[in-house]
Amino acid sequence: MRLFLNAVALRGPGLEGWQASAPILAGNATYLAAPTLIPPAILLPPNERRRAPQTVKLALAVGAEAFTSAGAEPASCPVVFASSGGDGETIHEILATLAGPVRELSPTRFHNSVHNVAAGYWSIATGAKTPATSLCAHDGSFAAGLLEAGAQALAANGMVALIAYDLPYPEPLASVRPIVAPFALALLLSPVAISQSLAQLDVELCAPSAHACTVPELEDMRRAIPTARVLPLLEALARGEAAAITLDYLDDLALAVKVTPL
Repeated sequence: MRLFLNAVALRGPGLEGWQASAPILAGNATYLAAPTLIPPAILLPPNERRRAPQTVKLALAVGAEAFTSAGAEPASCPVVFASSGGDGETIHEILATLAGPVRELSPTRFHNSVHNVAAGYWSIATGAKTPATSLCAHDGSFAAGLLEAGAQALAANGMVALIAYDLPYPEPLASVRPIVAPFALALLLSPVAISQSLAQLDVELCAPSAHACTVPELEDMRRAIPTARVLPLLEALARGEAAAITLDYLDDLALAVKVTPL
């Protein structure tokens, strides 16, 4: 599967936006640990902004950054959302309510509990009426999202956005599903190169294996956050050099990605 990457956006611990993060990923700047900064969801109307959970704010932040970087219109672009678990904070609050003496769920909590909540808020924020897909494949969710977005781009012969994100769970869920920090990225993919294209990506399934990150702190992040399994790809893009990497996917499959800068 041959795709062209037209924009990258990124938010993670110590990684605030693609432009600021690229020198770190390329090994040209020192990584400094810091909490993930999640900006307010300024694209949303005030009422929806107040209701939006952190998952939505994170997804909208990287989505907006990617489209702004590419100078593209989000309202006319299909989007694939990928997350290994969705909004753990909302699930925690719902379970805590159901375990208590008064089992009255907040309507806002209820509608924020669905896995496609980010897609719904995205359509409100951008006015998009194009298809939106929300998927989950546990630790392989980023790779599954890349395959889905790429397949859609090739089938429709048009640009498709991939927005992938994960946030930590509160206790006691965190003890059985540890995710150490919020992390999200957005990629704009197309089946043909355009003037803004950054790289050509040739993607295929391969035997299970995975490239480690060259920066030790980033490798720790890759292992601790499902969406951060994209980091070897981002390192290759930041270096601006041709590279062949593999990304974690399923127990018996990985993704081989050949990166060719443009």
